[in-house]
Parts: sequence; C-alpha cells; structure tokens
Amino acid sequence: MQNWCKKLFIVLAACAAAGPLHAQDNSRGWQVELKKLAFDVTSTEVKHAEAYQDFSEARLTSDSQSAVRGLFDMIADYHAKHYLWTNELLMDYGRTKVRPVEGEKVTNENADNILLTTGYTQRLWKVDDFMGGFEMGPFFNLGYETEFTKPDHSPRKKILRGTGGVKLFEGKYIKNLFAAVVGERDYTYHPAASKLAWEAGVKVEQPIREGVTAKYSALYRKYVSTSEKRATDLSYEFEADARLDVQLYKNLYLAPFVSYYTAKGKYVSKRGENVYVGVSLSFSHLFHEAK
Repeated sequence: MQNWCKKLFIVLAACAAAGPLHAQDNSRGWQVELKKLAFDVTSTEVKHAEAYQDFSEARLTSDSQSAVRGLFDMIADYHAKHYLWTNELLMDYGRTKVRPVEGEKVTNENADNILLTTGYTQRLWKVDDFMGGFEMGPFFNLGYETEFTKPDHSPRKKILRGTGGVKLFEGKYIKNLFAAVVGERDYTYHPAASKLAWEAGVKVEQPIREGVTAKYSALYRKYVSTSEKRATDLSYEFEADARLDVQLYKNLYLAPFVSYYTAKGKYVSKRGENVYVGVSLSFSHLFHEAK
C-alpha cells in the first residue's frame, strides 16, 4: 500500500508541476476511426470418423467442428480545448459448433456482447516528461450493454450503466488508467435492479519496433450493493487481454492474443473462468483525424 501511495504522490506532483492544460497542447475537432474490424474463422471437417475410432490418429477420429468470431470497434471522438467527448460502439461475437461422431451437434457461444458508450472527460492537466506523458482529469460515461442472441436458459442481457471517476489518458504508453464508481440499472430480469459497484481499468501500449506493438488491458469491477437479490448476482468480475499487433500491410494487422475472464457469483462457491487463445487478422482505418 505504501508503494502505491508513493506512486500516486509522484503522479499528482507531476501534474501539479505541469500546470493546467494549454490550448496548443490539444488536438481539435472530430476524430472518427474504425479502431478494429477483426474476423476469425476455423473449420475442421472429418469424414467417416466412426470407422476409425480404434485408431490412434487424432486427425481421423476427431469430431467435426467450426468456430467463428468477429469484433467491431468504432469511435467518434470530439477533441476540444478543455474537454474530450467520446463515443464508441463495440460488438463482439463468437460461436463454436461441434458435430460429434455419435450424438447431436452442440453449439456454444464463447462471446456475445454489444456495448454502446458516450462519455465526457475534463482535460485538467498534461504531463510531458513522466511515464511517456499523459493527460489527466475527471470523467463520466453513460453506456448500454446487451447481446446479439438470447441465451437458452436466461433472458437477453440489458444493462444501463453510468460511470464516474478520474483517469489518465492519451499518453504514449498509458492509453487509459482509471478508477471509478459505477451505477447500474439492470433490465435483464423483472423487476429491474439498481446496482452499485466500483471499478478500475488500464490500457497500455508498448512499441516493440516499427510495425509491432504490444497491447495490454485489464478491468476489475466489484459489486457493492443491489436493490434486488437474485441467484445470478455477481460479487466481482475481472477481464484481461494481451496481444501483439504485427503490421502486415498498411492498416492490416496480425495479432496473436490471449484473453482471460473470471467472475464470482455471490451465491456460488466456485468462480467461473474463460480463457481464449488465438490469432486475429484485423483491419483499422482513420476516417477523420483531429488536428
């Protein structure tokens, strides 16, 4: 705890030394960007596997299966002298279908999320010579989270979420580092529930060499209270992602990655986990850059 206090003191001291943000430090106007359009498809087709079940060759005995996952991340941000207005649409969907040699086919969703957010950040300080430089200020976000398809045994997720706190942002390495209070209105079940939580998150980028960048992100959310107690209430959730973006040609990237998610239900003894490892082929495009 003392080490964290020292680090926080150093950051605040650097902000105080930097003073208020000046007009010439800012980009101005709209920045519209397709941050990422990624699509992953894998397929394994096995024929006559039933005739080879006693053989030791897995390529002859395995089940036929196919997997697809797509990610769309679009932003439209307005940069002004003393504030930043952000808007983002994030859509993530993944499905795996297994066709066993015997028995019925099984379909599982390993990702299903739609998140629309808009937010306001006050640009109070700019630090140039510490941790690669960054800006700092209070922020407030309003978001709506849902999913493409309704799960088999539960209703479709529908959550309205307000988040307020302080963050470091737009740095060379630190793209986002924040701590915030979260208020949720969960319309997934009836009657709707009001929830209170706190969360912290970070997004960091590290240039390795020209055309190669390591990217790391993590988010932790801890639920404090709810107006309606349900068996599906979470105590906390944590997600992390690490990837290595390799530029293939202009805006085309190849990225090996690992994603991790875990959550603990308030009334469940064991926490659930999901690990996703793969390689993503993605495309990005800057439609309009803030000047």
